[in-house]
Amino acid sequence: MRIPDVITVGEAMALLIAREPGPLEAVREFERATAGAELNVAVGLSRLGLRVGYISSLGADSLGRHLRNFMQAEGLDLRCLRTDERYPTGFMLKQMVSDGSDPQVEYFRRGSAASHLSPDDLPPEGSDYRQARLVHLTGISPALSSGCRELVFALARQARADGRMVSFDPNLRPSLWPSQAAMIETLTALAAHADLVMPGLSEGRLLTGRERPADIADHYLAHGARMVVVKLGPEGAWVASDRYTGVVPGVPVQNVVDTVGAGDGFAVGVISGLLDGLPIEAAAARGNAIGARVVQFRGDCEGLPTRQQLGL
Repeated sequence: MRIPDVITVGEAMALLIAREPGPLEAVREFERATAGAELNVAVGLSRLGLRVGYISSLGADSLGRHLRNFMQAEGLDLRCLRTDERYPTGFMLKQMVSDGSDPQVEYFRRGSAASHLSPDDLPPEGSDYRQARLVHLTGISPALSSGCRELVFALARQARADGRMVSFDPNLRPSLWPSQAAMIETLTALAAHADLVMPGLSEGRLLTGRERPADIADHYLAHGARMVVVKLGPEGAWVASDRYTGVVPGVPVQNVVDTVGAGDGFAVGVISGLLDGLPIEAAAARGNAIGARVVQFRGDCEGLPTRQQLGL
C-alpha cells in the first residue's frame, strides 16, 4: 500500500433512486447506486488519479457488500473500512427529477454501522494514513453520534499537529442535530481546525451570522483558515486567501438534471487543484467546472470525471 494523498471519514450509504417520476410513496421501481458526501469526494479524487483512504464502517449485509465492491472498483484504499456484524448499513431513497429542482430524499441511517465509529477507529501511530497530505472532513460525520464527533475532531487535531492540510465542507444536515445551536457551535469549532473552509452561501450565513460572501470568508480567515471558498451556485465562488480575493465565475449549464452532489464535485475540484499545485483561484475554477458537470447526471457521483474527461 502506498501513502494516501487524501484521507476522509464518513458514512457510505446505499442509494435507491426512483426510476419513475412522482412522490416516493408512489414509486414502484428503484435503481441502486451509492451516496455519502465524503464517499463522493473520495471517488471523485480517485478518478482524478489521487490515492484516497476512506475511514468508515459497513454492516455485514448485502448493501454493505455492494458498497465495498463499489469502493474497490473505484480504487479507494480501504484499510480503515471495517465491517460491523452488529449494525446495518445505512441507505436512502431519492425521488426522480429532471428539471433541476431539489428531489425528495428520505434517509434510513439511525443506528447504522457508521454511526458507531469512534476514536478507536483513528489510524494508529506509524500508519501510512498519518502521512496523507490532506484530511477532508464535513459537518455530516460529527452529527451522527458522539463517537463520530470525537473521531472527526481527533483526525483534525492530529493532522494539524503533523502540519498536514485540513479541508472542511460544512455540508449542513440540520435534521441530524439535536438543535441548531449545537450544530453551529460544533461546526464552528471544527472549522477552526481547517486550513480550507468551503461553505455554501446559505450555510455560511447560518454558521457565521454574516450576509456577504466576503464577510463570511473574513470570519473564517480570522478564526484560523488560510483559504476560504464560498460556493455561490451558478454564479461561481467567492475566494479569499492571503494572495487572492474575488469571484471565480461559474460554468453555464444548459440542462440541470440533478443538483445533489454538486457541492461534493466542487470540493473534488478545489482539493485536487490545490494538491496539483494550482493557486486557490484556479482550483476554485476547477471546482466550478466539476460541479457544473455533476448537475447534468442523475445520481450522486455518476458525473464525477476522470482527468481525460476534464481535459487535464
